[in-house]
Amino acid sequence: MSFGQGGPDSGWDPWKPQSQQQSWSGGGDAPDWAALAEASEARAKRRRLLFICGGALATVAVAAAVAVAVMSADGTGSASDRPSSQLPSTAGLPSATATAPSFAPTSAPPPLDPKDFIASAKKDTAPLGPDVLFPGTQLTMNETVYKKGPTADTRTCSGAAQQSLPPLLTANGCTRMIRVTYTKGDIAVTIGVAVFDTEAQATATKSQADTKSNIRSLSGGGVDPFCTGQICRSTTNSYGRYAYFTLSGFTSGKDVTEQDTAVFRAGDDLARFTFDQIHRRGQAQASAAATR
Repeated sequence: MSFGQGGPDSGWDPWKPQSQQQSWSGGGDAPDWAALAEASEARAKRRRLLFICGGALATVAVAAAVAVAVMSADGTGSASDRPSSQLPSTAGLPSATATAPSFAPTSAPPPLDPKDFIASAKKDTAPLGPDVLFPGTQLTMNETVYKKGPTADTRTCSGAAQQSLPPLLTANGCTRMIRVTYTKGDIAVTIGVAVFDTEAQATATKSQADTKSNIRSLSGGGVDPFCTGQICRSTTNSYGRYAYFTLSGFTSGKDVTEQDTAVFRAGDDLARFTFDQIHRRGQAQASAAATR
């Protein structure tokens, strides 16, 4: 039984190799299947290549866009992340050797020199007298107590001196002589402070004095006369516009010898006290001037 018209044998058998199928149109040459397959494979290869290249280009474009966004963002990156052309120039960077800023000095001025205020009569204007330089009724030096005796204050300096000292006081312009006597037992010491207008005058008196340039001892008020003809120990010094002298001896009338160390110590103690009192006078006036 047949489903169609019969006809000559076509010669194509799909189960036999090398057999050929007839054209669908019923005539002409059969299509070149091998060429078609090659063309299809070539188109597939091109599509794959285009896909790969497109993906790579897209990746590069995205990376470039992200990099530009990071570089252009304000405050999101440090100077070390930027190209060297975008870093600030060295002129704009702080220098490690830059000069430190200077400030006006705020320290207090140096204290005034006390000696400046006792170097001349123009600045040494504080009250002056025996009880100012030698206050109280006694003084203690190195645990030794000396009782204060009579005092004297004269404008005639030569009258309070003896031997070679009076002409020196007059020649150098002494304007005042203050004296006071202290005692310890039978030892008595008279201190004489000669006042001049300038430091130079006092210094000249000190330098010109010799071993016979002595003040007169001051007795009375319970202190017996001393050093009126006996051998006594004397000292001479100056500080500022003041020249000061000591005369030390025994109220018993005996001579002072080198072995009488207590007499030497008493004279040195009271000479030191006189220097300290003159210096304190300068300190007080310097302090008062600094607060004005």
